[in-house]
Amino acid sequence: MMVMTAKVNLKKIMLMITAAAALVLVLILLMGGGNESTATTAAPAVSGNEGRIQFLKNFGWEVSTTPTESSQVRIPQETSEVFDRYNTLQKGQGYDLSAYAGKNVMRYVYEISNYPGAKEPVYATLLVHKNQVIGGDVTDTAAGGKIRGFKMPESTAPSTTATAGQ
Repeated sequence: MMVMTAKVNLKKIMLMITAAAALVLVLILLMGGGNESTATTAAPAVSGNEGRIQFLKNFGWEVSTTPTESSQVRIPQETSEVFDRYNTLQKGQGYDLSAYAGKNVMRYVYEISNYPGAKEPVYATLLVHKNQVIGGDVTDTAAGGKIRGFKMPESTAPSTTATAGQ
Protein backbone atom coordinates (compact mmCIF):
# COMPACT_ATOMS: atom_id res chain seq x y z
CA MET A 1 0.00 0.00 0.00
CA MET A 2 1.23 3.42 -0.88
CA VAL A 3 0.35 6.56 1.10
CA MET A 4 0.83 10.04 -0.25
CA THR A 5 0.80 13.16 1.83
CA ALA A 6 0.59 16.74 0.72
CA LYS A 7 1.27 19.92 2.53
CA VAL A 8 -1.62 22.36 2.04
CA ASN A 9 -0.78 26.04 1.76
CA LEU A 10 -3.86 27.92 3.05
CA LYS A 11 -2.77 31.21 1.40
CA LYS A 12 -2.61 29.58 -2.05
CA ILE A 13 -6.03 27.97 -1.60
CA MET A 14 -7.60 31.30 -0.53
CA LEU A 15 -5.96 33.04 -3.49
CA MET A 16 -7.38 30.42 -5.90
CA ILE A 17 -10.88 30.75 -4.38
CA THR A 18 -10.73 34.55 -4.63
CA ALA A 19 -9.57 34.37 -8.26
CA ALA A 20 -12.36 31.92 -9.10
CA ALA A 21 -14.96 34.19 -7.46
CA ALA A 22 -13.63 37.20 -9.39
CA LEU A 23 -13.82 35.24 -12.65
CA VAL A 24 -17.43 34.24 -11.95
CA LEU A 25 -18.32 37.87 -11.18
CA VAL A 26 -16.73 39.09 -14.42
CA LEU A 27 -18.62 36.45 -16.41
CA ILE A 28 -21.92 37.44 -14.81
CA LEU A 29 -21.32 41.11 -15.61
CA LEU A 30 -20.32 40.37 -19.20
CA MET A 31 -23.27 38.09 -19.87
CA GLY A 32 -25.79 40.51 -18.36
CA GLY A 33 -24.20 43.68 -19.76
CA GLY A 34 -26.00 43.71 -23.10
CA ASN A 35 -29.62 43.39 -22.05
CA GLU A 36 -32.06 46.25 -21.92
CA SER A 37 -32.69 46.10 -18.17
CA THR A 38 -29.03 46.85 -17.52
CA ALA A 39 -29.13 49.76 -19.95
CA THR A 40 -32.24 51.28 -18.37
CA THR A 41 -31.09 50.97 -14.77
CA ALA A 42 -28.40 53.61 -15.38
CA ALA A 43 -30.81 55.92 -17.21
CA PRO A 44 -32.24 58.79 -15.12
CA ALA A 45 -35.90 58.36 -14.22
CA VAL A 46 -38.24 61.17 -15.21
CA SER A 47 -41.82 61.12 -14.07
CA GLY A 48 -44.03 63.35 -16.18
CA ASN A 49 -43.41 66.81 -17.55
CA GLU A 50 -42.02 68.17 -14.27
CA GLY A 51 -39.42 65.38 -14.15
CA ARG A 52 -38.30 66.09 -17.71
CA ILE A 53 -38.00 69.82 -16.98
CA GLN A 54 -36.05 69.09 -13.79
CA PHE A 55 -33.73 66.78 -15.74
CA LEU A 56 -32.87 69.66 -18.09
CA LYS A 57 -32.58 72.14 -15.18
CA ASN A 58 -29.95 69.85 -13.68
CA PHE A 59 -27.76 70.79 -16.66
CA GLY A 60 -28.48 74.51 -16.10
CA TRP A 61 -31.09 74.88 -18.86
CA GLU A 62 -34.17 77.07 -18.52
CA VAL A 63 -36.86 75.60 -20.74
CA SER A 64 -40.49 76.18 -21.69
CA THR A 65 -42.99 74.72 -19.23
CA THR A 66 -44.58 72.53 -21.88
CA PRO A 67 -42.92 70.66 -24.73
CA THR A 68 -43.11 72.34 -28.11
CA GLU A 69 -43.40 68.85 -29.59
CA SER A 70 -43.99 65.36 -28.29
CA SER A 71 -44.22 62.29 -30.46
CA GLN A 72 -43.51 58.61 -30.52
CA VAL A 73 -40.48 57.58 -32.57
CA ARG A 74 -38.94 54.23 -33.33
CA ILE A 75 -35.24 53.65 -32.74
CA PRO A 76 -33.97 52.12 -36.01
CA GLN A 77 -33.39 48.38 -36.06
CA GLU A 78 -30.72 48.72 -38.75
CA THR A 79 -27.82 51.08 -38.25
CA SER A 80 -26.92 53.80 -40.73
CA GLU A 81 -24.25 56.46 -40.94
CA VAL A 82 -26.66 59.06 -39.51
CA PHE A 83 -27.75 56.79 -36.64
CA ASP A 84 -24.14 55.87 -35.87
CA ARG A 85 -23.12 59.55 -35.69
CA TYR A 86 -26.06 60.39 -33.43
CA ASN A 87 -25.43 57.36 -31.25
CA THR A 88 -21.77 58.39 -30.91
CA LEU A 89 -23.05 61.67 -29.40
CA GLN A 90 -25.27 59.64 -27.07
CA LYS A 91 -22.44 57.34 -26.01
CA GLY A 92 -20.40 60.43 -25.16
CA GLN A 93 -23.15 61.31 -22.66
CA GLY A 94 -23.35 57.80 -21.21
CA TYR A 95 -26.32 56.57 -23.27
CA ASP A 96 -26.49 53.93 -26.01
CA LEU A 97 -29.52 53.86 -28.29
CA SER A 98 -28.53 50.54 -29.87
CA ALA A 99 -29.90 48.83 -26.74
CA TYR A 100 -33.34 50.12 -27.84
CA ALA A 101 -33.15 49.14 -31.53
CA GLY A 102 -36.62 48.50 -32.92
CA LYS A 103 -38.40 49.96 -29.88
CA ASN A 104 -40.84 52.86 -29.78
CA VAL A 105 -39.79 55.70 -27.47
CA MET A 106 -41.21 59.11 -26.69
CA ARG A 107 -39.49 62.22 -28.00
CA TYR A 108 -40.05 65.46 -26.10
CA VAL A 109 -38.74 68.79 -27.41
CA TYR A 110 -38.42 71.87 -25.19
CA GLU A 111 -37.35 75.38 -26.18
CA ILE A 112 -34.33 76.60 -24.23
CA SER A 113 -34.39 80.26 -23.17
CA ASN A 114 -30.88 80.64 -21.71
CA TYR A 115 -28.53 79.23 -24.36
CA PRO A 116 -25.38 81.40 -24.25
CA GLY A 117 -25.30 83.87 -27.14
CA ALA A 118 -28.27 82.36 -29.00
CA LYS A 119 -29.98 84.55 -31.56
CA GLU A 120 -32.17 81.78 -33.00
CA PRO A 121 -34.27 79.21 -31.12
CA VAL A 122 -32.43 76.39 -29.36
CA TYR A 123 -34.21 73.17 -28.47
CA ALA A 124 -33.56 70.33 -26.03
CA THR A 125 -34.77 66.91 -27.16
CA LEU A 126 -35.30 64.09 -24.67
CA LEU A 127 -35.74 60.47 -25.71
CA VAL A 128 -37.69 58.63 -23.01
CA HIS A 129 -38.49 54.92 -22.68
CA LYS A 130 -40.57 53.69 -19.74
CA ASN A 131 -40.00 56.95 -17.81
CA GLN A 132 -36.22 56.70 -18.30
CA VAL A 133 -34.12 59.21 -20.26
CA ILE A 134 -32.26 57.09 -22.82
CA GLY A 135 -30.74 59.91 -24.86
CA GLY A 136 -31.25 63.31 -26.38
CA ASP A 137 -29.52 66.46 -27.49
CA VAL A 138 -29.49 70.24 -27.59
CA THR A 139 -29.93 71.71 -31.07
CA ASP A 140 -28.99 75.26 -32.05
CA THR A 141 -31.16 76.15 -35.07
CA ALA A 142 -29.02 79.13 -36.15
CA ALA A 143 -27.10 78.90 -39.41
CA GLY A 144 -23.98 76.96 -38.51
CA GLY A 145 -25.63 75.83 -35.27
CA LYS A 146 -24.70 72.48 -33.79
CA ILE A 147 -26.25 69.46 -32.21
CA ARG A 148 -24.60 68.79 -28.87
CA GLY A 149 -25.08 66.83 -25.67
CA PHE A 150 -27.03 68.05 -22.66
CA LYS A 151 -24.04 69.73 -21.00
CA MET A 152 -24.21 73.50 -21.20
CA PRO A 153 -21.44 75.02 -23.36
CA GLU A 154 -18.82 77.20 -21.76
CA SER A 155 -19.93 80.81 -21.64
CA THR A 156 -18.09 83.39 -23.68
CA ALA A 157 -18.35 85.82 -20.76
CA PRO A 158 -15.19 86.45 -18.72
CA SER A 159 -14.72 83.95 -15.92
CA THR A 160 -14.96 85.14 -12.31
CA THR A 161 -13.50 82.01 -10.77
CA ALA A 162 -10.00 83.55 -10.62
CA THR A 163 -11.16 86.19 -8.14
CA ALA A 164 -13.23 83.84 -5.98
CA GLY A 165 -10.27 82.91 -3.77
CA GLN A 166 -9.23 86.50 -3.04
